[in-house]
Amino acid sequence: MKILLHICCAPCLIYPFEQLNKKGMHVQGYFYNPNIYPISEYKKRRDALVAFSAAKNIDILYPEYSSLDFLSVVKENELSPQRCAICWGLRLKRTAQVAKENNFDLFSTTLLVSPYQDQAMLKKIGMDIAKDTGIPFFYEDFRPGFRKAQDQARKEGIYRQKYCGCIYSIEEAASLP
Repeated sequence: MKILLHICCAPCLIYPFEQLNKKGMHVQGYFYNPNIYPISEYKKRRDALVAFSAAKNIDILYPEYSSLDFLSVVKENELSPQRCAICWGLRLKRTAQVAKENNFDLFSTTLLVSPYQDQAMLKKIGMDIAKDTGIPFFYEDFRPGFRKAQDQARKEGIYRQKYCGCIYSIEEAASLP
């Protein structure tokens, strides 16, 4: 089985990649994250993924970065959780489209490893996109491996960000105690 795995960042790739490999899946990554702001943050996350994937021999597709992809779909929906659902839909839909165009059997996302993301909403979005595109969405709750992967990333010196990615989440993270 060939699976196209949307990747939000290198630390979040660690556990899902291990699990999918154990299931015998051929994993290819897709780093599509137009939500990440500013561009310097995008480059840090991309560069960390380039280094990690090279060390682990993981093939990753890197489409061109365009923050307008994100900003155009969330305008007038800047508040969480609506903004997050729209953003996840944007990224998963693009992943499914690329999976279909390149004859993958499945698509999924590393967002499923984060305890900070709404699993039920991610699953619903993925399943809805699967119906629309004809490419099955692979759902697995990867959260049990989150802490282990974060510890591994810290130990290996892999860049770990302090906020989800978008300009709105920077402000939300700054307002936390």
